[in-house]
Amino acid sequence: MWSLSGIDDRLSQAEVLARENPELVVVAAVVALVALVGAYVLFRARRTPGVRFRRLLADRDEVAVLMHPNPDPDAMSAALGVASLAEQLDVDATVQYPGQIRHQENRAFRTVLDLDLKPIEHVSDLAAESVVLVDHNEPRGFAGADGVLPFAVVDHHPGDGAGDAFTDVRTDYGATASVIAEYFQQNGATPVPPDKHASETDSDLTLPTDTATGLLYGILTDTKHLTVGASEPDFAAAAYVYPGVDQDRLDRIANPAVDAEVLEVKARAIAGRRIEGSFAVADVGGVNNVDAIPQAADELIQLEGVSAVVVIGERDGTVHLSGRSRDDRVHMGNAIDAVMSDRDNSNGGGHSRMGGGTIAPTVDPTGDEDPETVDRDALADDLFRAMAGDV
Repeated sequence: MWSLSGIDDRLSQAEVLARENPELVVVAAVVALVALVGAYVLFRARRTPGVRFRRLLADRDEVAVLMHPNPDPDAMSAALGVASLAEQLDVDATVQYPGQIRHQENRAFRTVLDLDLKPIEHVSDLAAESVVLVDHNEPRGFAGADGVLPFAVVDHHPGDGAGDAFTDVRTDYGATASVIAEYFQQNGATPVPPDKHASETDSDLTLPTDTATGLLYGILTDTKHLTVGASEPDFAAAAYVYPGVDQDRLDRIANPAVDAEVLEVKARAIAGRRIEGSFAVADVGGVNNVDAIPQAADELIQLEGVSAVVVIGERDGTVHLSGRSRDDRVHMGNAIDAVMSDRDNSNGGGHSRMGGGTIAPTVDPTGDEDPETVDRDALADDLFRAMAGDV
């Protein structure tokens, strides 16, 4: 045992050593600071994005989960996942979207999973002040959208949007559904098989079967069944949700009845395609179902000898474009964006493998002249140049 006098002697010796060697004091301080910083970084690393998102979500009384215009299965499944997590945290969640749900698979997705989705046309329609954006990172598609500051953003598309409290944008992931699936996994949620009830699990959080089914379908559709744009986390997310998937409902979503107009538009795209090298552009003219345009693009890209394609269609004066690429030389999103950037009332973009855009009619504010029409032949010429890299 040390005596008090012995301790005092050692303290005195330490003080003398410090006065005679001040550099040792600085070194000791730096070492202590590095240790503290390292401990903090380790602590932060243990708080995964899923855990941080759950804690932020739990602090809200209610949230509006906002999808992009005309939502697809990835957006709907991601929104379903956030709403399911919120419900288990006793947070009221309302899933909302601008535009319409038109594609037959999208309508089947909504019907088979019995989703309660609310349309929005104006910022005042938002169900809550706390907004979570899924599958896009900047609000759009409704009046006042540019004034919305979301508290959280979860996405896999490139962009500059961010959440006030939480931002998780992973452009290397094939689907936002994969990110949401990770959140459940990082919070220890147990997938619930379709023949069991959530009460039969020992987990505080569960991944309900409808949510698991939706997330798997969202992953599959945005990665072309894990063949295009998929990364290792997409495969891992699919494997995680799989035990909870209802195979019957998955099949009903994936194989709905096909609208007759979709088949007609596909036929017009194939018959009227214009080919330059391995690139194709098809103008299908006027359509009632805008979602037939991307489906026609999906069909054309399968043709032998075609490596990149854009389909053009028009509805109510607005020109719609949908592009697909399996050519490493053609970044479809960039190609369409380059063409749209030179035109008024237009927007476009997307990923390397798929992209889209619109050109709205230019209306004379005086009402004296008819809206200007888009020269679609010139548009096709520009698209060919963009796909060839001549932009």
